[in-house]
Amino acid sequence: MPEMTLVTGACGGLGSAFCDVLAERGEPLLLTGRSGARLAAKKQSLEERFPGLAVETCVCDLADGASRAALFAFADGRNITFSRLVYVAGVDTQMALERYTPEKIAMQARVNFEGAADLARSVFLRGNAHPCLLAVGSMSASTPMPYFALYSAAKKGLEQLFVALHEEWRGRADVTVVLPGGIPTREDIKENIRSHGWFGRVSALPPRTVAERALKALSRNKRRAVIGFWNKLLYGATRLVPLSLRLRFVARMWSKTQKDAF
Repeated sequence: MPEMTLVTGACGGLGSAFCDVLAERGEPLLLTGRSGARLAAKKQSLEERFPGLAVETCVCDLADGASRAALFAFADGRNITFSRLVYVAGVDTQMALERYTPEKIAMQARVNFEGAADLARSVFLRGNAHPCLLAVGSMSASTPMPYFALYSAAKKGLEQLFVALHEEWRGRADVTVVLPGGIPTREDIKENIRSHGWFGRVSALPPRTVAERALKALSRNKRRAVIGFWNKLLYGATRLVPLSLRLRFVARMWSKTQKDAF
């Protein structure tokens, strides 16, 4: 079995875009997600478009430690080693914290942070001599975000984890975290982007563009890469604006919308 790239969230819009870009480059793929039917459909699509491409699938609930262990037992059983991890999976529930259930708090924290830490470690240990590890963070991590507080905090943790691993595994792995803005995939996300007006439109980029730029950043072993011109400006500007003003601005914008897609 060849070395493979492990893609999480492969059933989603951005994960699917990563799969397409990697398949075009001839990268053998192990796809994970929560839906066996959607994984099977993606595998079939890739194999029809790229005959001879090695594609494996394994259902995995990244919020569950036993399910993550089963994923690597599956890989070990097929003698799969890894050249790359592309951690795309995320839970983007948006609401005031008091509206969460304990289960939804755990799910969002585990998928957005705990799962990434566990998979990064596991791929590093099972990878080739110099694996490449990519995590999809978020511009939401650039400042604390009222009404999106748990997502923002988890993504900030993810960002800091991968920035630290970039140094910790220097010379032994390439480690990159990318920070995109909105990505118009699901309808609820598109509506969320529209609700933020000009700001939402200029910060959003298509899934394919984000995937290509993220993989380019990884190929250069960048520690952190903000995706998109306007997002780079915004990321820099947040350092100049007092936190109290940022908090009020975010609260005013994000209190207008709510989403609970998971």
